[in-house]
Amino acid sequence: MKKYFGFALLLITVLTACNKQNELYTTASLSDYFPLQVGKYISYNLDSTVYINFGQKDTVIKYQVKDSVETQLADNLGRAAFRIVRYMRQNATQAWTASNVFMAIPTTTTIEFVENNLRFQKLKLPIQDGYSWKGNTFIDTYSLNSTTKYLDDWDYKYDSVNIPLTVNGFLFTTIKVNQRDEFLGQDPKLPGTQYAEKNYSVEKYAKGIGLVYKEFLHWEFQGAQPGRLAFYSGYGVKLTITGYN
Repeated sequence: MKKYFGFALLLITVLTACNKQNELYTTASLSDYFPLQVGKYISYNLDSTVYINFGQKDTVIKYQVKDSVETQLADNLGRAAFRIVRYMRQNATQAWTASNVFMAIPTTTTIEFVENNLRFQKLKLPIQDGYSWKGNTFIDTYSLNSTTKYLDDWDYKYDSVNIPLTVNGFLFTTIKVNQRDEFLGQDPKLPGTQYAEKNYSVEKYAKGIGLVYKEFLHWEFQGAQPGRLAFYSGYGVKLTITGYN
């Protein structure tokens, strides 16, 4: 009897593992939401938030940008990668000017994205509501001289998978990746506040298209000191799709 019970238990374990494996491979693929092909592009309205007047005031500068997949190559590990060039202009009367270069590396389980020498894991299998991962694992947030400590230990999490969404007049089937929604310290508007920090980041990807919406905001507030006014530092980015091919 124990022999048959042990066999049955083993069979249940194997079937459960197979079901989990099948569940992984029946979800959407990474290429569904992050297609990479030379010649493809997506254009956006870009709202860039910066702090001016020695951190006394924030302002939003508006641009038009176009991210174009221009080359397929191998990264330093020999993996297939795609070079993406960002072109920028302030309005449609101006010519496009190259402003940045990104690298996208599709692996079997993730989409790695290198921006300003920072390597993010933008998407990861399985694409399912509630699935989370540490998207900034490859970024140095620990060393003494790190300027990206605010990116430490972010949990990326899928939300609203395969939900119809209208963005700037386009109807897409999308997924949302919540990356961070954090506030530290005390409201800067309250008297006596010496420190506060805000980190917020979310991205939305459309099936067959790629990134269609992004909102990112990081700021730090330092309270007033003798001989120094209170001030903000940081930046923000909002991308909204305007076209694609």
